[in-house]
Amino acid sequence: MRKIIAAINMTLDGFCDHTAIIPDEEIHQHYTDLLDNAGVVLYGRITYQLMEFWRTLIENPSGEKSMDDFALVMDRTPKIVFSHTLKKVDWKSARLASKDLKEEVLELKQQPGKDIFIGCRSLIIQLMKLNLVDEYQLCIHPVVAGSGLPLFENMNDRITLKLLKTKSFGSGAIVLYYEPSGQ
Repeated sequence: MRKIIAAINMTLDGFCDHTAIIPDEEIHQHYTDLLDNAGVVLYGRITYQLMEFWRTLIENPSGEKSMDDFALVMDRTPKIVFSHTLKKVDWKSARLASKDLKEEVLELKQQPGKDIFIGCRSLIIQLMKLNLVDEYQLCIHPVVAGSGLPLFENMNDRITLKLLKTKSFGSGAIVLYYEPSGQ
C-alpha cells in the first residue's frame, strides 16, 4: 500500500509562505530527489498555479543546475489538482481530480506504485482531519515570518507524532520526518 506523505516548507514560526524562504542548491536537490521518488503529487489550485512557474524553466532554463533539475523532475512528476474553479489544466503531467479528496486519495493509496505526496497546505490540513497522512516531512527554514498562513490552522483534535529522523542543511534548514503515533 502506498504511503500518503505531507511534504512542505515552512518558517520557524509555523507559516507556509514560499516567499518567506530562500531555497538554495541543497534544498532544491533535496526536493528534486523527493519528487523523483514520488508516484504523484496532490495540489490545490493556488499551489498548482504557483508551481507552474517551473514550466517556464523547461522552455527557458535558468542556468542554475539545481533549479533546472528541479524543473525537469517537476515537469515529469504526475500531479492531481483539486479545484472547484479550474475547468482544465494544460500541464501534460497534471490532471484535475475526478472525485472528492477522500475518495481520490483512498483509491490512489490502493494502487501499486510510488508514494503519494501532498504539496499543499490546504490539502495537508484536510487529509490530517481525515487521518489519512502516513508521514510528515516538514522542512523548517531559519526564518521568522511574523505572519502568514499557519500549517496547523483550525485543527480541533490533538495529534501526536513520532519523530522518525531529521535532515539538516547548510543553510540552517532542517527536515523533520514524523509519523502519527496512533495515540
